[in-house]
Order: sequence, then C-alpha cells, then structure tokens
Amino acid sequence: EVQLVESGGGLVQAGGSLRLSCVVSGFTFDDGAIGWFRQAPGKEREGIACISESDGNAYYTDSVKGRFAISRDNAKNTVYLQMDNLKPEDTAVYSCGADIVCGKTPDGHVLIMTLLSDHFGQGTQVTVSS
Repeated sequence: EVQLVESGGGLVQAGGSLRLSCVVSGFTFDDGAIGWFRQAPGKEREGIACISESDGNAYYTDSVKGRFAISRDNAKNTVYLQMDNLKPEDTAVYSCGADIVCGKTPDGHVLIMTLLSDHFGQGTQVTVSS
C-alpha cells in the first residue's frame, strides 16, 4: 500500500518561508515521478512542482518558479518543497502525489503534472497573511 504523509504547513506572513515534507512508503522514486499539488478555496487543484524519475530534473509552474524548490532524499524516501518569498495567493492545501506524468510542453511554457494512480496525500494547510 502506498502512503504519502505531508507536514510542515502553517501560518506565515507574506515574504516568509516554509519547508514542506512528504514521507512516502510503498513507492520508491525509481518507480515514477513525484510532485506537489495545491488547492486553494474555490479553485481546482493544480500541479506546481515535480521531479522526473527518468532524468531527475525538476519542473515548476510559472507562478512559483524562482520562489519554490522541490527536492528529494532517496535514503529517507522523502520529498521536500522549500517555499520562499511566500505570497497571500500561495494560501492553499498542499499535497504530494506519486506516480505522475511530470514534464513540460514542447514549447517549455506549460507544466504537465498528471496523476496516473490514486497515490495522493491528505495535505497540509499553508496560510500566508498579508
């Protein structure tokens, strides 16, 4: 059984930082790509950052590029999301998903993140105050 458990969310002022963690069991990073999604109130879930299992490259959606960094620790089977210079519009529930399509469109402009299974965590709340 695949389990993903997120932690590290909280309340932070605009301009602040948070580091999210996702501990994964029953799935290794060689099995498939892994990434972070978020869902704000009243909005659809969006993929924001992922790491490809094939080349280890990280991909980001434009709204977080340059502010967020995804990384993984293979020994701990944990994926992280370092979030800096947070903005009120980053307020959302952040979840990690495993076994996903991870990449960019051929023109390099649009992030592609699609879940291939139901390997998805419960999420951690991030609230950014202005």
